[in-house]
Amino acid sequence: MPDSESNLESSDVDVINGTSVLSETKISDEKGSVEKRAVPQIGKDGYPDSIYINAAKIFQGLRTEKSSGKILLRYGDTSGSPTVAFKDEQSRRVSYELAFKTLKYQDLLEEVLVESKVYPSYSIPDELTSLLVVMLCDLQDRKFQNRKIFAEEEIVAEVQEVGNYLYSYETKLAAALARCRIKHDALSIEYFVPETISKQEQRTSALPICFWINTFKISLEDVIKDLEMKGFTKVESVSDFDHYTYAVDQHCRDVLVFPSSLKEELLNLDLSADCKLLLQDKSRSLAVHSARALLTEGADIIVAHLGSYLTIAHMSVLTNDSSSSIFVCGVKSSAKEEELMNSFSHMGCIQFVISLRPTDPRLEKATVILLIPQCSELGAGNPMELILSEHGDADLLQDLFQGFVSEDKLRILAERQLNELLHALKFNKVQAIVYCTCSVYPEENELVVKKALESGVERDKARRYRLIPSIFSTCSDSESSTEMFFKIEPSEISSGCFLAVLEREKKASAKDILASAAAKALLDGIVEEKPKEEVKKPKAKQRRRKAAAGDSKPKAAKLPPRPTAAKAKAPVPKAAHKIQETHVCPICPKSPASKVQKNHAGSPKEKTVQERKAASDPPQETVQGKKAASDTPQKTGQGRKAASDTAQEAGQGKKAASDTAQEAGQGKKAASNMQQKNVP
Repeated sequence: MPDSESNLESSDVDVINGTSVLSETKISDEKGSVEKRAVPQIGKDGYPDSIYINAAKIFQGLRTEKSSGKILLRYGDTSGSPTVAFKDEQSRRVSYELAFKTLKYQDLLEEVLVESKVYPSYSIPDELTSLLVVMLCDLQDRKFQNRKIFAEEEIVAEVQEVGNYLYSYETKLAAALARCRIKHDALSIEYFVPETISKQEQRTSALPICFWINTFKISLEDVIKDLEMKGFTKVESVSDFDHYTYAVDQHCRDVLVFPSSLKEELLNLDLSADCKLLLQDKSRSLAVHSARALLTEGADIIVAHLGSYLTIAHMSVLTNDSSSSIFVCGVKSSAKEEELMNSFSHMGCIQFVISLRPTDPRLEKATVILLIPQCSELGAGNPMELILSEHGDADLLQDLFQGFVSEDKLRILAERQLNELLHALKFNKVQAIVYCTCSVYPEENELVVKKALESGVERDKARRYRLIPSIFSTCSDSESSTEMFFKIEPSEISSGCFLAVLEREKKASAKDILASAAAKALLDGIVEEKPKEEVKKPKAKQRRRKAAAGDSKPKAAKLPPRPTAAKAKAPVPKAAHKIQETHVCPICPKSPASKVQKNHAGSPKEKTVQERKAASDPPQETVQGKKAASDTPQKTGQGRKAASDTAQEAGQGKKAASDTAQEAGQGKKAASNMQQKNVP
């Protein structure tokens, strides 16, 4: 099992900037045909000696231990863990694949060795029994033909010795294999594969495969055009697959789904060779998209496990349109650093800044953690491929062979996952965590998340984490989404996935807190909400004030009525002069007419004479009005109109005339006094 130290606590962190520009590479001839890059097919002609040695060491640790009564072969001392050194990633992958294939046919291979009398052998020690079984597995796979000698191959003496020994008994070995098949009535050697592995392989061979689009190099539209030129047809869903067809994934729009039968052909296309289409389990795309949805502009993200390089690359592609950085934990050696740089340099979408401490100020901007811990992987479409591609625990291949995980190993896995999630909860600046596995066990999924939330390890007690639905909950059926967790059960058309999104609770305002307390009847009248009428009163007062302000303004149409009787004649000249002042010439306010109006209104002597004449001789008022009209035609016309309107209003409103009777009486008295004073 891998060590239990969390990668989040690593002192060496790689910061990956997702803003580099990928140079375009085109592989096509003038006719538009595609140059296919052949995937190396080592194994068809045998393997280099180093592959056999490494595969034998892996098989030694994975093989099934049998009871004392069923032991056919002795494998030597297995107490120590063998050291395996791989030349490169390809040799590592091929070594594990050969070891796992040997594990599948272990019972058959041991029976063939005993049946053919090839085993036991005095020339082959027990320490080389694992190598003997591994090389026999490859020999029968090549139909007992001699293997190819690879150029510049490093010769290993033990491999040469065991190989020559098997070639000397190839006829007996082939005959023993035939007898075993007849004995068990087996049409092929697939009959001897354990049922759990057989079912897993059948499911894997029928399960659609997923490729995500590297938009650093190519767009979705261009990929579709390229596929159409090659004869592919786009369909709505995987249920419509018919060989050369594909569909856009329902959850991730940058993921294309193909029939599994096209895997080798797709990997040979230039789209795959140029890293424009990248094969990866769908669960990783779901995790990356979930984390990207939580990332705000300018914020950074922490990937808690190195895992697959493709996961890091996909995250970088999705964050390319922002200024976010990706912090990848788990790189501790210069050799791994060089390997990463070579891998991402080939893809052309990542730049590295090495040896950044976790306390670096740039970590202050990290608000999201993507946590994809090592798990049992039994829900994945191709568990062995996922374990190998993500440098997972090789011991899990033995559990994969059995079809289940032992209780002890499951407990160890769950404890490690819980510790990593608890550590992620302690990052103060982080606002959200995405937890993703390919496990089918609740102990690694729901129970881990619930225990972490119940632990209360968050340093900010006022803002605890809570479960929220993932972005895929709205486009999933009820079977895929239970409560707040997003789950896809392994099936014939999809790999399994578990996804949980944890987010900090947002700080509530005082108003929200009071409203929540009031809704729960916790205030008990301490804070009373204002009635709706009181809230509207200020608005009503404002309306009344506006109305009062509007009424206070003088309006020419509502002047006091002009009385027709002699007792109401005194105020008339005042009204007439007011009308004349109101209707100032709008074109030239300094005209002689304006000056005449002001002088006429401001002379007390003239005003007294006018009042006296108005009291003694009413008809003379009309003469004066005509004379004023001849001096200022425009003003007098307006005065006549206003006077006419006033007279009409006075005739119609008797009540208004009676209200002004007292004022008219006072005017009559004043007029009488002036007459007496001015009579000679």
